[in-house]
Amino acid sequence: MGNRFYREFDFECYGGGRKPDYRSPFQVDRDRIIHAHAFRKLQSKTQVFLSGEYDFYRTRLTHSMEVAQIGRSICHYLRTRGGPLTEDFYIDSDLVEAACLSHDLGHPPFGHSGERTLQELMIGWGGFEGNAQTLHLLTETIFQNETSVRGMQPTRALLDGVLKYKKLFSEFPTPPKNHFLYDPQTAERSFVFGGAEIPAALHEGDKLNAFKSIECQIMDWADDVAYSLNDIVDGVTAGFLTIERIERWAAGEAIDPPRQKLLDTLFDAIRGDRLESVFAQKVGRFISTCRLRERSNFMAERTNRYRYELVISGGVEDEAQFFKKIANDIIFESPQLQQMEHKARRVLFELWDSAWRNYVERGSRVINILPPRIGKLIEAEKTNAGKARQICDWLAGLTDGMIVRTYRRLFDPEFGSIRDLS
Repeated sequence: MGNRFYREFDFECYGGGRKPDYRSPFQVDRDRIIHAHAFRKLQSKTQVFLSGEYDFYRTRLTHSMEVAQIGRSICHYLRTRGGPLTEDFYIDSDLVEAACLSHDLGHPPFGHSGERTLQELMIGWGGFEGNAQTLHLLTETIFQNETSVRGMQPTRALLDGVLKYKKLFSEFPTPPKNHFLYDPQTAERSFVFGGAEIPAALHEGDKLNAFKSIECQIMDWADDVAYSLNDIVDGVTAGFLTIERIERWAAGEAIDPPRQKLLDTLFDAIRGDRLESVFAQKVGRFISTCRLRERSNFMAERTNRYRYELVISGGVEDEAQFFKKIANDIIFESPQLQQMEHKARRVLFELWDSAWRNYVERGSRVINILPPRIGKLIEAEKTNAGKARQICDWLAGLTDGMIVRTYRRLFDPEFGSIRDLS
């Protein structure tokens, strides 16, 4: 039985057509992501705590897998509720899984600390944004070869599924720090909309960034569910979140009765060593509050992906935001995590400076410190903005371990490994 939810418009691929395959187009999307080098690198990229420090804590890879599981479960749950979905009219879980698995591909080493540092370094060269970088990988980098084909030729529905933000860097009145697309990605944005003109009203404020396909909304909520709950679990296990610290934090907050009830449940779970099981049940509850609602917009007639929007009921969005605030205020603002941010800034700034001096502002003595392939990509760019983007791509693509080893090779006199030039 076919699925009437999707049309040929949704299956069209960016960068050309694909050869016939026994899999559906969305299964091909998912499988190409799973086998991509950029996806494997996520196992060594920080989620909250430094990758490799302990085996228990989540990495970008395990986080992406959890988001994918939640995304698929949301699809199945919505389908069980009946109308408007039916046996031959439903949101494809393979497509949502592909969007969830790829949503963090563009994030750099050192987690959010690394992202903020690259944003600072690139502010004069078109900016850096993790979501825009993911789009860059899907359309330009993954499976890049010597032919004219660039990127992994993703379907329109997948590209749209990862496109959390649709406003270009230059469309903001002042240079933004995050939540934008790179200016050269106007072609990808146009492809996502099938060349349709974006209504002027959507360019007002942040409306265009809030305009998302149903699969993107599911991915975004699955991501919120995963890290709002799992960051708490990892924080407690790591010893960052204790009852005493949370109580001190709460003393300075306006805690109303519903939030106090959440804190009481959290404290009981910590005391009873039941935190994982209690929060696993919360994941199920966060999934079961999802509903679909029909909407009207300039894309709704063209694709069912814009005909419906996700509605979260039962106040769980406030609950997710409350747990995210606890994690941010107590974990991310802790001296230990701030020390990691300090390290990330130093490592990224010094590697950037070395690459810039040896490949952009070349003096009389040039040292080829980067892998030959990266050096050729930088030299092929005609503008400093293009060269900056290539240096940024190189840094963003490194794992936590790779960037530390590279830094030590360049700046630590007692470290001389030449085994892993990358």
